[in-house]
Amino acid sequence: MPIDGAPEDTICAIATPVGEGGIGIVRVSGPKAADVADQVVRLQSNRSLRTVSSHTLHLADILGPHTSSQAPNSPTTTMVRNDHVIDEGLVVYMKAPRSFTAEDVVEIHCHGSGIVLRRICEACVAAGARLAQPGEFTKRAFLNGRLDLSQAEAVLDTIKSKSDLGLRLAQRQLRGELGQQVNRLRSCLTALLAHVEAGIDFSEEDIAFVGLAELVASLQDASAQIQKMLATAETGRVLRDGARVVIVGKPNVGKSSLLNCLLRENRAIVTDTPGTTRDLIEESVIWQGLRITLIDTAGLRETSDAVEREGINRSKGAQEQADMVLHVLDAAELIKIGVGNWTFPALVREDVLVLNKTDLVDSATSKDLAGRLSERTNRKVVPISVRSGQGLAELQGAIESQFLGSSLESNDGVVVTNMRHRVALERAATSIEETLASIHGGVEPECVAVDLRGASDALGEIVGAITSDEVLERIFSEFCIGK
Repeated sequence: MPIDGAPEDTICAIATPVGEGGIGIVRVSGPKAADVADQVVRLQSNRSLRTVSSHTLHLADILGPHTSSQAPNSPTTTMVRNDHVIDEGLVVYMKAPRSFTAEDVVEIHCHGSGIVLRRICEACVAAGARLAQPGEFTKRAFLNGRLDLSQAEAVLDTIKSKSDLGLRLAQRQLRGELGQQVNRLRSCLTALLAHVEAGIDFSEEDIAFVGLAELVASLQDASAQIQKMLATAETGRVLRDGARVVIVGKPNVGKSSLLNCLLRENRAIVTDTPGTTRDLIEESVIWQGLRITLIDTAGLRETSDAVEREGINRSKGAQEQADMVLHVLDAAELIKIGVGNWTFPALVREDVLVLNKTDLVDSATSKDLAGRLSERTNRKVVPISVRSGQGLAELQGAIESQFLGSSLESNDGVVVTNMRHRVALERAATSIEETLASIHGGVEPECVAVDLRGASDALGEIVGAITSDEVLERIFSEFCIGK
C-alpha cells in the first residue's frame, strides 16, 4: 500500500464527523477511484460502476475487504473476493474534472455507524487505495486548479464557522471574491513589471514603453486598493472569529449579574460576598449573526488572597486581548464618592462605561452622572439596572453597533479575514511604497523591477500562485481528515 502521499495515489477517508448518525460517507479520489469502488460496491442493477452516468446515485451492496489466500505448496498468494455485505447504501461516481478534487471521485453513502464506515475504509485500502492525510482532498482541489489557495482556506473557514456572519464571509471567499481581486491587482503589477523589464532589455532601442507618469499613477492606484483591503482586516477578523467582550470592575458592582442578564441564563454565581468570581467565566451568544464571547472577570481590588490575586491578574490579561471592555460602575457608590474624586480605569479602544444599579438613584441623578462621566472620559456611558432590566437593550445595542456598524452585504469590496492574507497584503503595500520611492529617487530601473516583483510575488502568495511546500503543509494540516 503506498504511504508516501504521492498525488497519483488514490486516497480514501471517512468524510462525515465522528459518531453515530443516520448517514455516513466514505470518499474515494484519484485515478483508480472507480477501480477501487468496483471491488467494494456491487450495484443492485448488476452494472459496473464505470458504465453508469456521472453524478447519479445508485443503490448498492457494500462488501467487506478482500482476503488473502495461499494454496498449499504454492509460492503465490491470491486475493479472494469477500461477498460478505457490510451494509446497503448509495454510491455516486463523479468523473473528472467535474468533482471537488477535479479527479475521479466516488462517494459511498451508508448508515452512520463507526464500525460500518471503518470497515468500508478497510475494504477500500485492501482494494488499492490509501488513507487520506488531513486536508488532502482540498489540497488536491488546489493543486489541480479547482480552487486557488484563498478558496481552499475558505473551505476550512466554512467548516469552522460558528456564526451566520462568519459563514457568509467564508462563502464569499469560497466564491473567489478575494482571489479575483488579488489576481486583478497582480495582473496589473505583472504588466507594469513587463514594461519596466522590457525598457531595461531594450534601453538602446528607440521604443516607447509605459511612461513614468502612467507607471506612478498605476502604482498609486494599486496601493490605494491594497490599503482599502487592509482597512477591512480587523473587522474581518472579528466577523470571522467573533468578538471578545470583557466585563471588568470592582467587586460587587454587578459584573456577574450583568453576564447572566446578557446571556439570559444563570451562568455565573452571584452573591453579596465580594470576590466571589476568582477566574474567567466565558460564554458565547449570537447577536445579529455575530458570535460574541462575554467574559466575566474577578473584581479589581487590592487583596492578600493568593487565589483572588491570580484571578485579578487573569482579568488584566483578558482586557489586553479583548475587542471591547465593559467597565461596570456602581451608581450609588459614585454619588457618595463624587465623579470628580473617582479614579478612572485605563480606557482603551472604544470601551463602554456601564453605570449599574441605577434603580437605587432617581432618573435625573442617573442621567446627570452619565453625562458627567461621558464628558470626563470621552466614552459612551450606558446607565442600566440588572435588577430591573432597564438599559440592557441599549447596552446590547451599543455592543452590536461597535462590531456591526457597517452592513456586510453593503460592502462592495472584499473583506480580509485571514492573518496570512493580511501579512501578504502588508508586504505588497510596502514593496509598492519602495517601488515609488525608487522611481522618485531616480534609481536604476533594475532596482525598480526588484521592488515591483516583490509586490507581485506577495500577492501571488495569497492565491497560491507563488508558495512553498512548508506553507501548504501548514495550511492543510489544520483540516480534518476527509476534507
